[in-house]
Formats: sequence, C-alpha cells, structure tokens
Amino acid sequence: MATRTKMLLSLAICVVLALVHLPITTAGGGEGAAPFNYKKALHSSLLYFEVQRSGHLPHNQRVKWRGHSGLADGLQQGVDLVGGYYDAGDNVKFGLPMAFTVTMLSWSAMEFADDITATGEWRHVLEAIKWGTDYFIKAHTEPYVLWAEVGDGDTDHYCWQRPEDMTTSRQAYKVDRDNPGSDLVGETAAALAAASMVFRRSNPHYAQVLLHHAEQLFEFGDKYRGKYDSSIGEAYSYYASVSGYGDEMLWAALWLHRATGKASYLDYAVDMADEFGGTSWAITEFSWDVKYAGLQILATKVLLQGKHPEHKATLEKYKAKAEHYLCACLNKNGDAGNVNRTAGGMLFVRQWNNMQYVTNAAFLLTVYSRYLTSAGQEPPVLQCPDGPAHADELRSLARAQTDYVLGANPAGVSYLVGFIGCMQGYDNWFLRRGANPNVVVGAIVGGPDHLDRFRDRRDNYMQTEACTYNTAPMVGIFAHLHGEMAITKKS
Repeated sequence: MATRTKMLLSLAICVVLALVHLPITTAGGGEGAAPFNYKKALHSSLLYFEVQRSGHLPHNQRVKWRGHSGLADGLQQGVDLVGGYYDAGDNVKFGLPMAFTVTMLSWSAMEFADDITATGEWRHVLEAIKWGTDYFIKAHTEPYVLWAEVGDGDTDHYCWQRPEDMTTSRQAYKVDRDNPGSDLVGETAAALAAASMVFRRSNPHYAQVLLHHAEQLFEFGDKYRGKYDSSIGEAYSYYASVSGYGDEMLWAALWLHRATGKASYLDYAVDMADEFGGTSWAITEFSWDVKYAGLQILATKVLLQGKHPEHKATLEKYKAKAEHYLCACLNKNGDAGNVNRTAGGMLFVRQWNNMQYVTNAAFLLTVYSRYLTSAGQEPPVLQCPDGPAHADELRSLARAQTDYVLGANPAGVSYLVGFIGCMQGYDNWFLRRGANPNVVVGAIVGGPDHLDRFRDRRDNYMQTEACTYNTAPMVGIFAHLHGEMAITKKS
C-alpha cells in the first residue's frame, strides 16, 4: 500500500495523503434556496480542529471520542514535541501545512474578529490558534533550530490506525544551520507573527513571546537559506515545497511588518520583491505551498493605506500581481488566463484536493473586497483586463464558492462533514461500506472533479481526504457571511 501510495503522490503538485475518509452529509442549496446556516458551519469547523489535536487533550475538549495521542513525541530526541495538529487523516505532524493552517486561522481572526465574537465562538478560535502556536514554541528549541516533522509518512501510511493506538515511528526531524529550511521557518514565523496580533489584547505577554520567536525564526530563515525538503527527505514525498522558499520569506516579512510596524521588514519585502518572485510571479492559486497571491494582497493593503510612499513603485507591482490572481478567479483576466470552473461553478485548479483552492480563494476574494472598500476608493473597483469588477462582485463569488462547499452544487451534497492494531484498520474498516463510527464534524474534504463528480469511498482519498488547511480560511468566511445575513435581516 505504501508503494502504491507514493506512486500516486508523485502525480500531484499539491500532495496530501491520509487514509481516514469521511461520510458526506446532504444539504440544501442552490438558487432560490434558503440561506445556509453559516453559524453552524463555523461551529462545526472549530470542532474539526479539536478532532485534529495531537497531545494531551484539555479538560474542556468537546469531541469526546478523541483521546490523548503522541505523548512521547520528541522523547527519543530529548525534546518535548507533544501537541500540535495532525494535518489530515494520518498521524504525522507536518510542520509546513500546520504553520499555514495557523496563519490562516489567525488572519481569519484578525479580519473578522467582530463577526466571530458575535457568533459566540471567539474563545474557540483562540484555542484553535493557541494549540498550534504552543507547539511551535516547543519546536523552536534554539534560535537556529526548528523541529519540522514528527512521524514518518511511509511507515504511518502502512498502517491504518487511530492516533490513540499508534505503533508506528515517531521519529522527529529538524532544520538547523547545516540543514536549512527557509520555507518552513518562514511560514512558522508568519504564523507566530499573525497570531501575536490576535492575542495582543487578551494575553499581551503571550503575544510578545510569539513575536520574539517569529523574529528569531525570520532571522534564521534569511541567514541560512534553503528548502526544507532538501534537508528532510522524509518530507519530500508528502509536502514538497514546490514553490521554493522565496514566497514564505516575503510572506513572513509582510506579517512581521504588520505585527511590529518595523520599517526593516517592509524594506526586506521591497528589496527582495523581484529576486523572491513577489513582483515577478503571477499566480492563479493560493495554498499551503504557494503563498504569492496572499503576500501580494498583504503588500497591496500597505499600498492602499498610503503610509509608505517611498515604496509606492514596488507596492504597485505587488498590486498588479494580486489583481492577476483575483481577476483570474473572476474570469476577467483575458488572455492572461483564468481559473477554470466546473459547470456547477466551482473554481477548479487541480484534481487532488481541489477544495483547498476553493476555500482559500473565497477568503482572499472577501478580504480584498474589504481592503478596497476601506481604502475609501470610489467606486471600490478592481481593474481587470476584461473590465472592472466592483468589490461586491468579489464578495459574491466568494459566497458562491462557500455555498458550493455547503451544498449548492450539482450533487446536492455538503463537502463540509456534518459530521484502529495496525492492519486491522484496513481489515475491519477500510473496505467497509458502512458509516464510520466517529464523524469528523467540520472537516472539508478534497471535493469533486472538473465535472462536479464526487465518489464517496474511503479509497478515493484524492476527493475524500479532509485537511486542516481546507477548513482554516473558512473560519473567517463563515463568521463574515453569518454577520452579513444578520445585517440583512435587520434591514
């Protein structure tokens, strides 16, 4: 099974594999249907992060069927690596997608704090972020050392077990001066910097600790440059950094500038803009690996605020690349190329776990529409090759993608789930036709193909696997749409 799995993985740029697959619940949706219950979707999404927890679970754990796991992680290396998140259905803790998940959770919390608070879920959002950041603090054991992974994908995928019952390797892997990993280090710095802003008011001491680690990690990533999957071969087969480390370092610099206000970080993003691809790469996807569209939007926010005229020329170049991504999603990019869409209206990037691109697009479209509006530009429009797009048009597409996830799709199903001895997992459950004994509420699965077709089988992990980074951007979007719906009802 491991050999077959690795062959399949080599076919995909976005590599996510696990063997725990989830039943999909039906939901209404489509034109003329009643609005979806976005508040319930948010609630479910936050439960999903509790399902994915590794370590010693707290007394207020709401998902009761999940137990303690990975309690000896790091022990054989002499470090405490207990905690953090499993990224998907397997039991490996992969640092790069975990850090991106926390960055997106934190960005959601910053942009949509009022909306999240209004749903009563603010505390749970903070807990979801802190479960990740506590782990990153542990993993950053020295200024130039970051533990990157716990567990080995090959041995883990040979067995199909609950994390509570793991019998596979818990080997831990690190990056350091001699074995650098600027992509992993940069993303972790971004996650900690973003999270520091979330905790600044409620827990200022913790926020400062996060920022201290973020700044140290940024220095580490810049001083000792290299791809983490070149230093850690075990990561390459599962989460290869195809885009390199330039995007993560620019991403980290922009988050640190936002968190600290220090000019040096913005100077870095400007000075390295061309070399690291920030102003030269025009991208039509945003994911745990490829950060360009996100960092280009962050840079555009700085431009729209008008606070750094000395960098206007470079920030304008960032803006042009951000608009390339957004116009491509809107199908208004002309000869420059658009993101494909299915007949049912879903943005389609590639076959393997396409839903991650859908949820990330919904987030970036919504955030950019807010930046346009708050900039005071009248009218708040995006200039695309095929004509202007009003901020409302960006929000409309974001909502359409969100509703597709929840059930407004040709299959009429929700891709948000409403949610064991080693080989016995395969023998007893993998080939069974019946429902799973435990439902992973709030998980967003990989989703349908380019023809809107979805095959709900455990062995179809290209479509049925759920990942933390699929759900993370939707935390903010669900809260935002719930808030919009409440305003509409009042008016």
